[in-house]
Amino acid sequence: MSTNFKAGHALTGEVDGTGMRVALVCGRFNDLITNRLLDGAMAGLAIHGVREDDVTVVWVPGAFEIPLATKELAMTGRYDAVIALGAVIRGDTAHFDYVAGQCAEGILRSGLDTRLPIVFGVLTTENLEQALVRSEPEGDNKGEESARTAIEMADLLRRIRRGD
Repeated sequence: MSTNFKAGHALTGEVDGTGMRVALVCGRFNDLITNRLLDGAMAGLAIHGVREDDVTVVWVPGAFEIPLATKELAMTGRYDAVIALGAVIRGDTAHFDYVAGQCAEGILRSGLDTRLPIVFGVLTTENLEQALVRSEPEGDNKGEESARTAIEMADLLRRIRRGD
């Protein structure tokens, strides 16, 4: 007998976060953008049934510090998923090249090490205009997208581990 696991509800693609606990790690650097991502993530979690009381928000100085905080939160065992939110915008120095890749690698490693969904909601853009578009409150908001991804992955891993 084969099993076919699909993220989201098998028939409708909808996700239900009822009863899930989620942590959000936000980088303060570029907070014009990260506040918009946080608003989007909170809205996305609420849309899919996650209660505000079941959400923890942690702020770190910048994107480089996000991986350590995501891993520590994941290791507590209190959360079904962790969402990393930040913005690394290319400038005139090599800062972008060092921070963006290390942030992504650290978040990936945190998820693999802890076996908990840690969602990469960190924008890596060429300029502020691109970051504003990807964090648009009423449009394409990476924070809201990350919330849905977190719920889908938490549900998928639960079902895989139960053998549903």
